[in-house]
Amino acid sequence: MKTINLEHKFDLFSEHWHPHIIAELNGQYVKLAKLKGNLVWHSHEKEDELFMVIRGTLHMKFRDGEQSAGPGEVLVVPRGVEHYPYTKDNEEVWVMLFEPASTRHTGDVVDERTVNDQEWI
Repeated sequence: MKTINLEHKFDLFSEHWHPHIIAELNGQYVKLAKLKGNLVWHSHEKEDELFMVIRGTLHMKFRDGEQSAGPGEVLVVPRGVEHYPYTKDNEEVWVMLFEPASTRHTGDVVDERTVNDQEWI
């Protein structure tokens, strides 16, 4: 058991849309990612996904609406729900993700930003 300093972990990488694993519990990975711009429309057939915003504002489009989350707020995307994460105004957003270890970055969608070999930091 050890304490994990989020600020220190965020300092270890600069890539956007590239999740890094920092912990594991009950078959779930805890990941950190820096986001800027947009990702792609995708879904996760069997996994829910939790985004906890650390810095900035995360925007999430859904086929039937849109939600935003700021620092200290959490957004849960239920399994099977198509979503499109993005940021506005060139803002860098820091998020912590909680998702099953089996979760593929962009589900069945393969994009130039898809990262399925996520490393531990």
